[in-house]
Amino acid sequence: MAIACITGASSGIGMEFAKQLSFMGYNLILVARNRKALKELADSLPTKCMIITCDLASEDSCRTLADKLKKYNIRILINNAGFGDVGAFCETSLSKELDMIDVNVKATHILTKELLPGFIKRDCGYILNVASAAAFMPGPYFALYYASKAFVLRLTQSVAREAKGTGVTVSAFCPGSVETEFNTVAGTSSSSKPISAEKAVRYALKKMFRKKIIIIPTLKIRIARIAAKILPENILAE
Repeated sequence: MAIACITGASSGIGMEFAKQLSFMGYNLILVARNRKALKELADSLPTKCMIITCDLASEDSCRTLADKLKKYNIRILINNAGFGDVGAFCETSLSKELDMIDVNVKATHILTKELLPGFIKRDCGYILNVASAAAFMPGPYFALYYASKAFVLRLTQSVAREAKGTGVTVSAFCPGSVETEFNTVAGTSSSSKPISAEKAVRYALKKMFRKKIIIIPTLKIRIARIAAKILPENILAE
């Protein structure tokens, strides 16, 4: 049976990816720091689940995780783990920001780079990197988060082009506000009505299986992306 691996699977979008893929028949490798939450999730799902506790802010842990995952015939890799922080750039915590770079950027980079060769050798599979609508524009008072997601988007687009002609699809999922605990953790609130995690993930998987490279689940964000290409940079940063 095919295997899907999801990072940040203990809550939010990651948990929803796990639920929907399990009900599609995929066995799962669930990755996060919270073993208890992973165990509760695994026990609730209909397919076999392996739990790997891992701090993705640690480069060594990411490399160890990648080595473990290479032993399995993974069909889908979802790099979902990530977090944000809000505040003026000169006032936010450098330590927290460096952890954000490690989780949002380095972990996604390491796992994509280490596992992609195996996908290409097998000539099949999907890598889905969770970016954000934030990837399309600058983000004052959310500077590093927006920058980190821009990295994820551009990396994904570039690697997707390199993988063209193989049986491997590399996609970036770019949702806007989703009903999860993300805003609480980041210390912010959304000005727009969020979509449900269930709806966002269902859309992401449908488009991923159709080999779409950039996946945007709402019309509002698709329009915002077009506007980001047209409007002057100084207006986008307002």
